[in-house]
Amino acid sequence: MKIASIKLKNYRNYSDLSISLSSGLNVLVGDNAQGKTNLAEAIFLCAIGKSMRTNRDRDLILWDKEFARVDLSVENKGRKNISIYLFPNKNKSIKINGIPILKMGELLGNFNAVYFSPDELKLIKDSPDERRRFMDIDLSQFDRNYFYALSRYNKILSERNKLLKTVTSEADLHRTLPIWNEQLAKTGAYIVYSRLKFIDKLKDFAAREHDIISKGKETLKLSYTGVVGQSVDEITSKLLLRLEESTAKDIELRYTTTGPHRDDIKITLNDIDVRYYGSQGQQRSTALSLKLAELEIFRAELGTYPVLILDDVLSELDEERKHALLDRIQNIQTILTCTHFEYDVPCTKYLVNAGKITKTTN
Repeated sequence: MKIASIKLKNYRNYSDLSISLSSGLNVLVGDNAQGKTNLAEAIFLCAIGKSMRTNRDRDLILWDKEFARVDLSVENKGRKNISIYLFPNKNKSIKINGIPILKMGELLGNFNAVYFSPDELKLIKDSPDERRRFMDIDLSQFDRNYFYALSRYNKILSERNKLLKTVTSEADLHRTLPIWNEQLAKTGAYIVYSRLKFIDKLKDFAAREHDIISKGKETLKLSYTGVVGQSVDEITSKLLLRLEESTAKDIELRYTTTGPHRDDIKITLNDIDVRYYGSQGQQRSTALSLKLAELEIFRAELGTYPVLILDDVLSELDEERKHALLDRIQNIQTILTCTHFEYDVPCTKYLVNAGKITKTTN
C-alpha cells in the first residue's frame, strides 16, 4: 500500500497544497508550528475518518473558510482516490473514487496507516481507554464487522446506562435490564473475541521487536484483561453472567461496570508492569515496539504493510534507537516529521514552512 499524492484545500494552515510522495521514506523537515503534524493528521484522517487530535471537524478548517478538503491518491490493489470534505456546522462527507459513501465503515480498509508520535506514550502510561482505542483503531481498519459491532455495542451500552440513570424503581430495573444484558453480551462477545485474536498475534510480534530494541535485555509480554474464551458463544455466556452478577453494583453506581468497554491490555517487561514501574525510557521503547508490531499485524492480515506515519518521533529516541528505527522501516512507505534530519539513508526530503511544502535535495 502506497500513497501516490495528497492535496489539501483550506486544511488547518494549508490554503492550497498538492504534493507527490515517494514509495520509501518521506522526511518533512521544518520548525515547529509550520504544518508538519497537520499534514500527518490529514493523511491519517483518510485511514480512520477522524482526527487523532480533535473531535471537532471545524478545528480542521482554515480560519474563516467555509470548508476544507483532503484528497488522497492511494495504490491499493489498483488506484483509489479518497476525498474528505469537512464543514464547520454539518457532518463531513467522504467519496471513494468519486462515489459518496453512506457509512463511515465503508471508508475503512481503503487506506491503512499506523500513526506514532510522542503522545503515543499515553498508550503505555495512561488509562485503559488508550489501550482499547489502540485495539479498536487497528481492528476496525482490517475488519469492518468489528467496527460495526463496536458501534452497536456503544449504542446498546448508552441505552443501558440511560436506563440505570433515569429509572428509579429497582423492581423495574431488575425486570428490564436482562433484555439489555443479552444484547450487550451478544455484541460484546464478538468484540472480545476479535481483541483476543489480535493480542495473541500482536504479543509475538511485539516481543520480537522489543528484543531487538533492548538487545535481548528485556522480555515484553502482553495479555488481555477481561473475560476470555475460546469461542464467541463461550464469551457471550461469561459476559452475560458478569452483567447479571454486577446488577446490584450497576444500580447503585448508575452505570455499567463490566464489559469490553472496561477491559485493558496488561503490558510487562521482565514480568514488571511497565505502566506503573517502568522508566520513561522503557515506556517509550515499549510504545515503539507495539507500533512496529502493528506493521507486522497489518502485513499478516492484509498481505501488505500499511503506511507508517512518524510524527516527531526521532526527538524522543537516543542515537542507537534512531538508527535502528531508520534501518527497520526501509521497505515501508513512511512519512516522518522532524525539525532537522542528518542521516545518511535513502529518503525524499521536503521543507515545510508556513503551510508551504517544497521538495529539497538530499
